[in-house]
Amino acid sequence: MDLARTEVAEAAPRRRRSATRLWLMAPPVVFFGVFFAYPVAAIVTRGLRIDGTWRLGRIAEVLGRSDIRHVLWFTTWQALASTALTLLIALPGAYVLARFDFRGKQVLRAVVTVPFVLPTVVVGTAFLALIGRGGLLDGLWGVRLDTTVWAILLAHVFFNYAVVVRTVGGLWSQLDPRQEEAARMLGASRFAAWRTVTLPALGPAVAAAALMVFLFTFTSFGVVQILGGPTFSTLEVEIYRQTSEIFDLATAAVLTIIQFVAVGAILAVHAGTVRRRETALRLVAPETTARRPRGAGQWALLTGVLASIAVLLVLPLGVLVQRSLDTPGGFGFGYYRALASDDGGIFLVAPIEAIGNSLEYALAATAIAVVVGGLAAAALTGHTGRLVRGFDALLMLPLGVSAVTVGFGFLIALDEPPLDLRSSWILVPLAQALVGVPFVVRTMLPVLRAVDGRLREAASVLGASPWRVWREVDLPMVRRALLIAAGFAFAVSLGEFGATVFIARPDNPTLPVAVARLLGRAGDLNYGQAMALSTILMVVCAVALLLLERIRTDRTGEF
Repeated sequence: MDLARTEVAEAAPRRRRSATRLWLMAPPVVFFGVFFAYPVAAIVTRGLRIDGTWRLGRIAEVLGRSDIRHVLWFTTWQALASTALTLLIALPGAYVLARFDFRGKQVLRAVVTVPFVLPTVVVGTAFLALIGRGGLLDGLWGVRLDTTVWAILLAHVFFNYAVVVRTVGGLWSQLDPRQEEAARMLGASRFAAWRTVTLPALGPAVAAAALMVFLFTFTSFGVVQILGGPTFSTLEVEIYRQTSEIFDLATAAVLTIIQFVAVGAILAVHAGTVRRRETALRLVAPETTARRPRGAGQWALLTGVLASIAVLLVLPLGVLVQRSLDTPGGFGFGYYRALASDDGGIFLVAPIEAIGNSLEYALAATAIAVVVGGLAAAALTGHTGRLVRGFDALLMLPLGVSAVTVGFGFLIALDEPPLDLRSSWILVPLAQALVGVPFVVRTMLPVLRAVDGRLREAASVLGASPWRVWREVDLPMVRRALLIAAGFAFAVSLGEFGATVFIARPDNPTLPVAVARLLGRAGDLNYGQAMALSTILMVVCAVALLLLERIRTDRTGEF
Protein backbone atom coordinates (compact mmCIF):
# COMPACT_ATOMS: atom_id res chain seq x y z
CA MET A 1 0.00 0.00 0.00
CA ASP A 2 2.81 2.37 0.94
CA LEU A 3 4.64 1.49 -2.30
CA ALA A 4 1.56 2.33 -4.35
CA ARG A 5 1.18 5.65 -2.58
CA THR A 6 4.84 6.44 -3.24
CA GLU A 7 4.47 5.67 -6.95
CA VAL A 8 1.38 7.88 -7.18
CA ALA A 9 3.19 10.65 -5.33
CA GLU A 10 6.14 10.45 -7.73
CA ALA A 11 3.95 10.19 -10.84
CA ALA A 12 2.11 13.43 -10.12
CA PRO A 13 5.23 15.64 -10.33
CA ARG A 14 6.24 13.91 -13.57
CA ARG A 15 2.85 14.66 -15.10
CA ARG A 16 3.11 18.26 -13.95
CA ARG A 17 6.58 18.57 -15.50
CA SER A 18 5.35 17.14 -18.82
CA ALA A 19 2.45 19.56 -18.88
CA THR A 20 4.78 22.41 -17.92
CA ARG A 21 7.16 21.58 -20.78
CA LEU A 22 4.29 21.70 -23.26
CA TRP A 23 3.34 25.13 -21.97
CA LEU A 24 6.99 26.23 -22.16
CA MET A 25 7.21 25.01 -25.75
CA ALA A 26 4.07 26.85 -26.84
CA PRO A 27 5.42 30.48 -26.90
CA PRO A 28 8.54 29.62 -28.96
CA VAL A 29 6.46 27.57 -31.40
CA VAL A 30 4.00 30.46 -31.82
CA PHE A 31 6.85 32.97 -32.17
CA PHE A 32 8.62 30.96 -34.89
CA GLY A 33 5.34 30.10 -36.59
CA VAL A 34 4.23 33.74 -36.87
CA PHE A 35 7.54 35.51 -37.44
CA PHE A 36 9.50 32.87 -39.33
CA ALA A 37 7.40 30.17 -41.01
CA TYR A 38 4.56 32.51 -42.00
CA PRO A 39 6.74 35.18 -43.73
CA VAL A 40 8.83 32.55 -45.54
CA ALA A 41 5.69 30.71 -46.68
CA ALA A 42 4.14 34.00 -47.80
CA ILE A 43 6.99 34.95 -50.11
CA VAL A 44 7.29 31.42 -51.53
CA THR A 45 3.54 31.35 -52.16
CA ARG A 46 3.62 34.79 -53.78
CA GLY A 47 6.35 33.63 -56.15
CA LEU A 48 4.98 30.21 -57.15
CA ARG A 49 1.21 30.72 -57.02
CA ILE A 50 -0.54 32.89 -59.59
CA ASP A 51 -4.33 33.38 -59.74
CA GLY A 52 -4.81 30.59 -57.22
CA THR A 53 -2.78 28.07 -59.25
CA TRP A 54 0.57 26.63 -58.21
CA ARG A 55 3.16 27.00 -60.98
CA LEU A 56 5.63 24.34 -59.83
CA GLY A 57 7.01 24.10 -63.32
CA ARG A 58 8.89 27.31 -62.55
CA ILE A 59 11.27 25.31 -60.41
CA ALA A 60 12.55 23.41 -63.45
CA GLU A 61 12.61 26.63 -65.49
CA VAL A 62 14.74 28.44 -62.93
CA LEU A 63 17.13 25.51 -62.44
CA GLY A 64 17.57 25.28 -66.19
CA ARG A 65 19.02 28.80 -66.43
CA SER A 66 22.79 28.97 -66.84
CA ASP A 67 23.16 32.01 -64.56
CA ILE A 68 21.33 30.21 -61.73
CA ARG A 69 23.45 27.08 -62.20
CA HIS A 70 26.54 29.29 -61.94
CA VAL A 71 25.23 30.73 -58.66
CA LEU A 72 24.56 27.23 -57.30
CA TRP A 73 28.02 26.08 -58.35
CA PHE A 74 29.81 29.07 -56.83
CA THR A 75 27.75 28.84 -53.60
CA THR A 76 28.67 25.18 -53.11
CA TRP A 77 32.28 25.51 -54.30
CA GLN A 78 33.17 28.47 -52.12
CA ALA A 79 31.46 26.87 -49.09
CA LEU A 80 33.50 23.67 -49.51
CA ALA A 81 36.72 25.62 -50.07
CA SER A 82 36.03 27.93 -47.14
CA THR A 83 35.30 24.96 -44.86
CA ALA A 84 38.47 23.11 -45.83
CA LEU A 85 40.61 26.23 -45.46
CA THR A 86 39.05 27.06 -42.08
CA LEU A 87 39.72 23.57 -40.72
CA LEU A 88 43.29 23.63 -42.04
CA ILE A 89 44.08 26.95 -40.38
CA ALA A 90 41.98 26.68 -37.20
CA LEU A 91 42.69 23.12 -36.01
CA PRO A 92 46.23 23.97 -34.85
CA GLY A 93 44.75 26.90 -32.95
CA ALA A 94 42.17 24.59 -31.36
CA TYR A 95 44.98 22.29 -30.21
CA VAL A 96 47.07 25.12 -28.78
CA LEU A 97 44.16 26.62 -26.81
CA ALA A 98 43.08 23.18 -25.61
CA ARG A 99 46.42 21.64 -24.59
CA PHE A 100 48.78 24.54 -23.83
CA ASP A 101 48.82 26.74 -20.77
CA PHE A 102 50.50 30.11 -21.30
CA ARG A 103 50.24 33.71 -20.22
CA GLY A 104 47.50 35.65 -22.00
CA LYS A 105 45.55 32.55 -22.97
CA GLN A 106 42.16 33.97 -21.93
CA VAL A 107 42.80 37.20 -23.83
CA LEU A 108 43.78 35.18 -26.89
CA ARG A 109 40.60 33.13 -26.61
CA ALA A 110 38.57 36.35 -26.57
CA VAL A 111 40.49 37.75 -29.56
CA VAL A 112 39.79 34.56 -31.50
CA THR A 113 36.08 34.75 -30.71
CA VAL A 114 35.59 38.44 -31.53
CA PRO A 115 35.39 37.89 -35.34
CA PHE A 116 32.54 35.39 -34.92
CA VAL A 117 30.21 37.94 -33.34
CA LEU A 118 31.19 40.72 -35.73
CA PRO A 119 28.56 41.62 -38.32
CA THR A 120 29.27 40.15 -41.75
CA VAL A 121 29.16 43.68 -43.15
CA VAL A 122 32.09 44.64 -40.92
CA VAL A 123 34.02 41.52 -41.94
CA GLY A 124 33.43 42.28 -45.60
CA THR A 125 34.42 45.91 -45.08
CA ALA A 126 37.60 44.89 -43.22
CA PHE A 127 38.76 42.68 -46.09
CA LEU A 128 37.71 45.35 -48.58
CA ALA A 129 40.06 47.71 -46.73
CA LEU A 130 42.77 45.04 -46.77
CA ILE A 131 42.51 43.87 -50.39
CA GLY A 132 40.06 45.96 -52.38
CA ARG A 133 39.88 49.61 -53.51
CA GLY A 134 43.58 50.26 -53.20
CA GLY A 135 43.82 48.27 -50.01
CA LEU A 136 47.01 47.08 -48.40
CA LEU A 137 47.20 43.90 -50.52
CA ASP A 138 45.35 45.12 -53.62
CA GLY A 139 47.05 43.79 -56.73
CA LEU A 140 49.35 41.47 -54.81
CA TRP A 141 48.20 38.48 -56.89
CA GLY A 142 48.08 40.54 -60.05
CA VAL A 143 44.72 39.18 -61.26
CA ARG A 144 41.58 40.79 -59.91
CA LEU A 145 39.52 37.59 -60.16
CA ASP A 146 41.89 35.67 -57.91
CA THR A 147 42.03 38.59 -55.48
CA THR A 148 38.25 38.63 -55.13
CA VAL A 149 37.93 34.89 -54.59
CA TRP A 150 40.76 34.82 -52.06
CA ALA A 151 39.24 37.78 -50.24
CA ILE A 152 35.93 35.91 -49.89
CA LEU A 153 37.59 32.70 -48.74
CA LEU A 154 39.86 34.42 -46.22
CA ALA A 155 36.96 36.51 -44.90
CA HIS A 156 35.02 33.29 -44.28
CA VAL A 157 38.03 31.80 -42.45
CA PHE A 158 38.25 34.99 -40.39
CA PHE A 159 34.58 34.78 -39.49
CA ASN A 160 34.46 31.03 -38.71
CA TYR A 161 37.85 30.46 -37.04
CA ALA A 162 36.16 30.60 -33.62
CA VAL A 163 33.60 27.94 -34.61
CA VAL A 164 36.37 25.34 -34.97
CA VAL A 165 38.28 26.53 -31.91
CA ARG A 166 35.18 26.50 -29.70
CA THR A 167 33.68 23.26 -30.97
CA VAL A 168 36.79 21.13 -31.45
CA GLY A 169 38.99 22.81 -28.85
CA GLY A 170 36.28 22.60 -26.21
CA LEU A 171 36.13 18.81 -26.55
CA TRP A 172 39.89 18.43 -27.06
CA SER A 173 40.57 20.15 -23.73
CA GLN A 174 38.40 17.55 -21.95
CA LEU A 175 39.88 14.40 -23.53
CA ASP A 176 41.98 12.46 -21.06
CA PRO A 177 45.61 12.72 -22.35
CA ARG A 178 46.55 9.54 -20.47
CA GLN A 179 44.83 7.45 -23.15
CA GLU A 180 47.21 8.78 -25.81
CA GLU A 181 50.15 8.45 -23.41
CA ALA A 182 49.27 4.79 -22.84
CA ALA A 183 49.40 4.18 -26.59
CA ARG A 184 52.83 5.84 -26.72
CA MET A 185 54.08 3.58 -23.91
CA LEU A 186 52.94 0.55 -25.92
CA GLY A 187 55.23 1.59 -28.76
CA ALA A 188 53.04 3.77 -30.97
CA SER A 189 54.59 6.87 -32.50
CA ARG A 190 53.21 10.28 -31.58
CA PHE A 191 51.30 10.52 -34.88
CA ALA A 192 50.03 6.93 -34.66
CA ALA A 193 48.80 7.49 -31.10
CA TRP A 194 47.02 10.67 -32.16
CA ARG A 195 45.52 9.00 -35.24
CA THR A 196 44.22 5.91 -33.43
CA VAL A 197 43.20 7.40 -30.06
CA THR A 198 42.55 11.15 -30.23
CA LEU A 199 41.32 11.59 -33.80
CA PRO A 200 38.41 9.09 -33.51
CA ALA A 201 37.29 10.84 -30.31
CA LEU A 202 37.52 14.25 -32.01
CA GLY A 203 35.81 13.05 -35.20
CA PRO A 204 32.24 14.03 -34.26
CA ALA A 205 33.39 17.45 -33.03
CA VAL A 206 35.38 18.09 -36.21
CA ALA A 207 32.40 16.99 -38.31
CA ALA A 208 30.04 19.23 -36.32
CA ALA A 209 32.37 22.22 -36.72
CA ALA A 210 32.81 21.55 -40.44
CA LEU A 211 29.05 21.36 -40.95
CA MET A 212 28.46 24.63 -39.09
CA VAL A 213 31.19 26.39 -41.08
CA PHE A 214 29.72 25.01 -44.31
CA LEU A 215 26.27 26.20 -43.23
CA PHE A 216 27.46 29.73 -42.46
CA THR A 217 29.46 30.01 -45.69
CA PHE A 218 26.79 28.36 -47.86
CA THR A 219 24.32 31.04 -46.72
CA SER A 220 26.89 33.88 -46.74
CA PHE A 221 25.41 37.27 -47.61
CA GLY A 222 27.17 40.35 -46.22
CA VAL A 223 30.70 39.18 -47.04
CA VAL A 224 29.90 38.17 -50.62
CA GLN A 225 27.62 41.17 -51.17
CA ILE A 226 30.46 43.58 -50.37
CA LEU A 227 33.44 41.68 -51.79
CA GLY A 228 31.90 39.74 -54.68
CA GLY A 229 30.33 42.61 -56.57
CA PRO A 230 28.17 41.72 -59.58
CA THR A 231 30.41 38.81 -60.63
CA PHE A 232 30.09 36.49 -57.63
CA SER A 233 26.81 35.63 -55.93
CA THR A 234 25.80 33.04 -53.38
CA LEU A 235 22.22 31.85 -53.14
CA GLU A 236 21.56 34.43 -50.44
CA VAL A 237 22.97 37.29 -52.49
CA GLU A 238 21.05 36.15 -55.57
CA ILE A 239 17.80 35.97 -53.59
CA TYR A 240 18.41 39.56 -52.51
CA ARG A 241 19.15 40.65 -56.08
CA GLN A 242 16.12 38.88 -57.54
CA THR A 243 13.88 40.32 -54.81
CA SER A 244 15.03 43.92 -54.45
CA GLU A 245 16.54 44.76 -57.85
CA ILE A 246 14.82 42.57 -60.47
CA PHE A 247 11.56 41.96 -58.56
CA ASP A 248 11.42 38.37 -59.82
CA LEU A 249 9.68 36.70 -56.88
CA ALA A 250 9.34 33.39 -58.72
CA THR A 251 13.10 32.97 -59.05
CA ALA A 252 13.62 34.17 -55.47
CA ALA A 253 11.04 31.64 -54.25
CA VAL A 254 12.73 28.76 -56.06
CA LEU A 255 16.14 29.72 -54.68
CA THR A 256 14.62 29.99 -51.20
CA ILE A 257 13.24 26.45 -51.48
CA ILE A 258 16.63 25.13 -52.65
CA GLN A 259 18.41 26.83 -49.77
CA PHE A 260 15.79 25.63 -47.28
CA VAL A 261 16.22 22.00 -48.39
CA ALA A 262 20.01 22.25 -48.28
CA VAL A 263 19.98 23.84 -44.82
CA GLY A 264 17.54 21.23 -43.53
CA ALA A 265 19.83 18.44 -44.70
CA ILE A 266 22.89 20.10 -43.14
CA LEU A 267 21.11 20.58 -39.81
CA ALA A 268 19.91 16.97 -39.80
CA VAL A 269 23.45 15.69 -40.29
CA HIS A 270 24.73 18.17 -37.70
CA ALA A 271 22.21 16.92 -35.12
CA GLY A 272 23.52 13.39 -35.62
CA THR A 273 27.13 14.49 -35.11
CA VAL A 274 26.18 16.36 -31.94
CA ARG A 275 24.50 13.24 -30.52
CA ARG A 276 27.62 11.20 -31.33
CA ARG A 277 29.80 13.83 -29.68
CA GLU A 278 27.77 13.65 -26.46
CA THR A 279 27.99 9.87 -26.03
CA ALA A 280 30.46 7.62 -24.29
CA LEU A 281 33.57 9.79 -24.18
CA ARG A 282 35.84 9.74 -21.17
CA LEU A 283 36.11 13.42 -20.28
CA VAL A 284 38.09 15.22 -17.61
CA ALA A 285 38.19 18.78 -16.31
CA PRO A 286 39.82 21.08 -18.92
CA GLU A 287 42.21 22.62 -16.42
CA THR A 288 43.84 19.21 -15.84
CA THR A 289 44.87 18.73 -19.50
CA ALA A 290 46.57 22.05 -20.31
CA ARG A 291 50.35 22.20 -19.78
CA ARG A 292 53.16 24.62 -20.44
CA PRO A 293 54.69 24.11 -23.92
CA ARG A 294 57.70 21.82 -23.78
CA GLY A 295 60.45 21.49 -26.34
CA ALA A 296 61.27 23.48 -29.45
CA GLY A 297 58.48 21.84 -31.46
CA GLN A 298 55.66 22.90 -29.14
CA TRP A 299 57.03 26.43 -28.78
CA ALA A 300 57.30 26.67 -32.57
CA LEU A 301 53.68 25.51 -32.92
CA LEU A 302 52.52 28.11 -30.37
CA THR A 303 54.50 30.83 -32.16
CA GLY A 304 53.08 29.80 -35.54
CA VAL A 305 49.50 29.86 -34.24
CA LEU A 306 50.02 33.29 -32.67
CA ALA A 307 51.47 34.56 -35.95
CA SER A 308 48.56 33.18 -37.99
CA ILE A 309 46.04 34.77 -35.61
CA ALA A 310 47.86 38.10 -35.85
CA VAL A 311 47.91 38.04 -39.66
CA LEU A 312 44.51 36.54 -40.35
CA LEU A 313 42.37 37.91 -37.49
CA VAL A 314 44.05 41.04 -36.17
CA LEU A 315 45.52 42.56 -39.35
CA PRO A 316 42.18 43.03 -41.21
CA LEU A 317 40.68 44.80 -38.19
CA GLY A 318 43.80 46.93 -37.82
CA VAL A 319 43.63 47.94 -41.48
CA LEU A 320 39.93 48.77 -41.01
CA VAL A 321 40.82 51.18 -38.19
CA GLN A 322 43.68 52.62 -40.23
CA ARG A 323 41.46 53.33 -43.25
CA SER A 324 38.87 55.01 -41.00
CA LEU A 325 41.57 57.46 -39.84
CA ASP A 326 43.29 58.02 -43.21
CA THR A 327 41.61 61.19 -44.47
CA PRO A 328 42.68 63.32 -47.46
CA GLY A 329 44.10 65.83 -45.00
CA GLY A 330 46.16 63.24 -43.13
CA PHE A 331 45.46 60.96 -40.21
CA GLY A 332 42.66 62.18 -38.00
CA PHE A 333 39.03 61.81 -37.03
CA GLY A 334 37.58 63.67 -40.00
CA TYR A 335 35.46 60.74 -41.17
CA TYR A 336 34.12 60.25 -37.64
CA ARG A 337 33.16 63.94 -37.40
CA ALA A 338 31.46 63.70 -40.80
CA LEU A 339 29.11 61.06 -39.37
CA ALA A 340 27.33 63.83 -37.47
CA SER A 341 26.39 65.72 -40.66
CA ASP A 342 23.36 65.06 -42.85
CA ASP A 343 23.85 65.71 -46.53
CA GLY A 344 20.29 64.73 -47.39
CA GLY A 345 21.51 62.00 -49.72
CA ILE A 346 21.71 58.44 -48.45
CA PHE A 347 19.94 58.99 -45.13
CA LEU A 348 17.16 61.22 -43.85
CA VAL A 349 19.18 61.62 -40.66
CA ALA A 350 22.86 61.93 -39.77
CA PRO A 351 24.66 58.56 -40.08
CA ILE A 352 25.76 58.75 -36.44
CA GLU A 353 22.13 58.26 -35.38
CA ALA A 354 22.42 54.69 -36.67
CA ILE A 355 24.47 53.93 -33.56
CA GLY A 356 21.61 54.81 -31.19
CA ASN A 357 19.09 53.04 -33.41
CA SER A 358 21.17 49.85 -33.45
CA LEU A 359 21.64 49.83 -29.68
CA GLU A 360 17.91 50.32 -29.06
CA TYR A 361 16.93 47.64 -31.55
CA ALA A 362 19.55 45.21 -30.23
CA LEU A 363 18.43 45.65 -26.61
CA ALA A 364 14.80 44.98 -27.57
CA ALA A 365 15.83 41.98 -29.70
CA THR A 366 17.94 40.64 -26.83
CA ALA A 367 14.98 40.78 -24.44
CA ILE A 368 12.79 38.90 -26.92
CA ALA A 369 15.51 36.32 -27.69
CA VAL A 370 16.26 35.66 -24.02
CA VAL A 371 12.58 35.10 -23.18
CA VAL A 372 11.83 32.91 -26.21
CA GLY A 373 15.17 31.08 -26.14
CA GLY A 374 15.05 30.59 -22.37
CA LEU A 375 11.59 29.01 -22.57
CA ALA A 376 12.72 26.81 -25.45
CA ALA A 377 15.85 25.66 -23.59
CA ALA A 378 13.78 24.86 -20.50
CA ALA A 379 11.33 22.85 -22.62
CA LEU A 380 14.18 20.88 -24.22
CA THR A 381 15.84 19.99 -20.91
CA GLY A 382 15.79 16.28 -20.14
CA HIS A 383 14.05 15.20 -23.38
CA THR A 384 15.55 13.47 -26.44
CA GLY A 385 12.52 12.19 -28.38
CA ARG A 386 11.76 12.88 -32.03
CA LEU A 387 9.35 15.71 -31.20
CA VAL A 388 12.00 17.43 -29.10
CA ARG A 389 14.70 16.93 -31.75
CA GLY A 390 12.36 18.39 -34.35
CA PHE A 391 11.65 21.36 -32.11
CA ASP A 392 15.39 21.83 -31.57
CA ALA A 393 16.01 21.77 -35.33
CA LEU A 394 13.24 24.36 -35.82
CA LEU A 395 15.06 26.71 -33.48
CA MET A 396 18.25 26.42 -35.55
CA LEU A 397 16.66 27.08 -38.96
CA PRO A 398 16.98 30.90 -38.83
CA LEU A 399 20.77 30.51 -38.85
CA GLY A 400 20.62 28.97 -42.30
CA VAL A 401 17.38 29.95 -43.99
CA SER A 402 17.59 33.10 -46.09
CA ALA A 403 17.39 36.15 -43.84
CA VAL A 404 16.67 38.13 -47.00
CA THR A 405 13.56 36.01 -47.55
CA VAL A 406 12.48 36.52 -43.95
CA GLY A 407 12.93 40.29 -44.19
CA PHE A 408 11.05 40.64 -47.46
CA GLY A 409 8.45 38.19 -46.14
CA PHE A 410 7.87 40.52 -43.19
CA LEU A 411 6.90 43.29 -45.61
CA ILE A 412 4.54 41.00 -47.55
CA ALA A 413 2.96 39.01 -44.73
CA LEU A 414 2.81 41.43 -41.80
CA ASP A 415 0.80 44.16 -43.51
CA GLU A 416 -2.76 43.37 -42.47
CA PRO A 417 -4.58 43.39 -39.11
CA PRO A 418 -4.09 41.93 -36.59
CA LEU A 419 -0.40 41.80 -37.62
CA ASP A 420 -0.02 45.07 -39.49
CA LEU A 421 3.52 45.80 -38.32
CA ARG A 422 5.16 47.30 -41.41
CA SER A 423 5.17 50.78 -39.90
CA SER A 424 6.05 49.62 -36.39
CA TRP A 425 9.55 49.91 -34.89
CA ILE A 426 9.20 46.41 -33.37
CA LEU A 427 9.63 44.78 -36.79
CA VAL A 428 13.44 45.16 -36.74
CA PRO A 429 13.92 43.66 -33.22
CA LEU A 430 11.64 40.76 -34.14
CA ALA A 431 13.80 39.92 -37.18
CA GLN A 432 16.99 40.27 -35.13
CA ALA A 433 15.60 38.09 -32.33
CA LEU A 434 15.08 35.23 -34.78
CA VAL A 435 18.86 35.05 -35.19
CA GLY A 436 19.52 35.54 -31.47
CA VAL A 437 17.26 32.74 -30.20
CA PRO A 438 19.47 29.84 -31.44
CA PHE A 439 22.47 31.31 -29.60
CA VAL A 440 20.46 31.60 -26.40
CA VAL A 441 19.29 27.98 -26.69
CA ARG A 442 22.73 26.60 -27.53
CA THR A 443 24.28 28.51 -24.63
CA MET A 444 21.73 27.66 -21.96
CA LEU A 445 20.71 24.11 -22.90
CA PRO A 446 23.94 22.29 -21.91
CA VAL A 447 23.95 24.10 -18.56
CA LEU A 448 20.30 23.28 -17.86
CA ARG A 449 20.92 19.64 -18.73
CA ALA A 450 23.85 19.59 -16.31
CA VAL A 451 21.58 20.48 -13.37
CA ASP A 452 20.86 17.37 -11.28
CA GLY A 453 17.26 16.41 -12.07
CA ARG A 454 16.83 14.97 -8.61
CA LEU A 455 16.94 18.47 -7.20
CA ARG A 456 13.94 19.45 -9.32
CA GLU A 457 12.12 16.25 -8.38
CA ALA A 458 12.74 16.80 -4.69
CA ALA A 459 11.41 20.35 -4.91
CA SER A 460 8.32 19.15 -6.80
CA VAL A 461 7.64 16.36 -4.29
CA LEU A 462 7.82 18.93 -1.51
CA GLY A 463 5.05 20.87 -3.25
CA ALA A 464 6.95 23.60 -5.09
CA SER A 465 5.27 24.96 -8.21
CA PRO A 466 7.14 24.74 -11.56
CA TRP A 467 7.85 28.47 -11.37
CA ARG A 468 9.31 28.13 -7.87
CA VAL A 469 11.38 25.11 -8.94
CA TRP A 470 12.86 27.21 -11.73
CA ARG A 471 13.47 30.18 -9.43
CA GLU A 472 14.94 28.22 -6.53
CA VAL A 473 16.81 25.39 -8.33
CA ASP A 474 17.61 26.25 -11.94
CA LEU A 475 18.09 30.01 -11.92
CA PRO A 476 20.95 30.15 -9.35
CA MET A 477 22.86 27.56 -11.42
CA VAL A 478 22.26 29.06 -14.86
CA ARG A 479 22.43 32.76 -14.03
CA ARG A 480 25.91 33.09 -15.51
CA ALA A 481 24.92 31.22 -18.68
CA LEU A 482 21.86 33.47 -18.97
CA LEU A 483 24.08 36.56 -18.95
CA ILE A 484 26.33 35.05 -21.61
CA ALA A 485 23.32 34.09 -23.73
CA ALA A 486 22.03 37.65 -23.50
CA GLY A 487 25.44 38.98 -24.51
CA PHE A 488 25.65 36.78 -27.58
CA ALA A 489 22.08 37.63 -28.55
CA PHE A 490 22.92 41.33 -28.23
CA ALA A 491 26.05 41.00 -30.39
CA VAL A 492 24.42 39.02 -33.20
CA SER A 493 21.31 41.25 -33.12
CA LEU A 494 23.50 44.32 -33.40
CA GLY A 495 25.06 42.97 -36.58
CA GLU A 496 22.03 41.39 -38.31
CA PHE A 497 21.91 42.58 -41.90
CA GLY A 498 20.09 40.20 -44.25
CA ALA A 499 16.57 40.84 -42.96
CA THR A 500 17.16 44.34 -41.58
CA VAL A 501 18.23 45.70 -44.96
CA PHE A 502 14.60 45.34 -46.10
CA ILE A 503 12.72 46.53 -43.04
CA ALA A 504 14.91 49.28 -41.52
CA ARG A 505 13.30 52.62 -42.33
CA PRO A 506 15.40 55.36 -44.02
CA ASP A 507 14.96 57.62 -40.98
CA ASN A 508 15.99 54.81 -38.57
CA PRO A 509 18.87 52.89 -40.21
CA THR A 510 20.89 50.34 -38.27
CA LEU A 511 24.69 50.33 -38.32
CA PRO A 512 25.09 47.43 -40.80
CA VAL A 513 22.51 48.96 -43.15
CA ALA A 514 24.22 52.36 -42.91
CA VAL A 515 27.61 50.78 -43.73
CA ALA A 516 26.21 48.96 -46.76
CA ARG A 517 24.51 52.09 -48.08
CA LEU A 518 27.65 54.17 -47.68
CA LEU A 519 29.75 51.56 -49.48
CA GLY A 520 27.23 51.53 -52.32
CA ARG A 521 27.81 55.21 -53.01
CA ALA A 522 30.88 56.58 -54.79
CA GLY A 523 33.26 58.98 -53.14
CA ASP A 524 36.09 58.94 -50.61
CA LEU A 525 33.94 60.58 -47.94
CA ASN A 526 31.27 57.89 -48.12
CA TYR A 527 33.93 55.16 -48.09
CA GLY A 528 35.67 56.73 -45.11
CA GLN A 529 32.41 57.08 -43.21
CA ALA A 530 31.66 53.40 -43.91
CA MET A 531 35.04 52.49 -42.43
CA ALA A 532 34.38 54.69 -39.41
CA LEU A 533 30.94 53.18 -38.75
CA SER A 534 32.37 49.68 -39.20
CA THR A 535 35.09 50.45 -36.66
CA ILE A 536 32.52 51.69 -34.16
CA LEU A 537 30.42 48.58 -34.69
CA MET A 538 33.52 46.38 -34.32
CA VAL A 539 34.49 48.08 -31.04
CA VAL A 540 30.99 47.69 -29.56
CA CYS A 541 30.87 43.98 -30.45
CA ALA A 542 34.43 43.40 -29.21
CA VAL A 543 33.71 45.07 -25.86
CA ALA A 544 30.57 42.97 -25.43
CA LEU A 545 32.52 39.79 -26.19
CA LEU A 546 35.39 40.67 -23.83
CA LEU A 547 32.89 41.28 -21.03
CA LEU A 548 31.37 37.87 -21.73
CA GLU A 549 34.77 36.21 -21.51
CA ARG A 550 35.29 37.66 -18.02
CA ILE A 551 32.17 35.89 -16.71
CA ARG A 552 32.47 32.74 -18.80
CA THR A 553 33.01 29.34 -17.22
CA ASP A 554 33.86 26.08 -18.97
CA ARG A 555 30.27 24.92 -18.66
CA THR A 556 28.45 27.87 -20.16
CA GLY A 557 27.22 26.24 -23.34
CA GLU A 558 28.51 25.67 -26.83
CA PHE A 559 29.38 29.29 -27.67
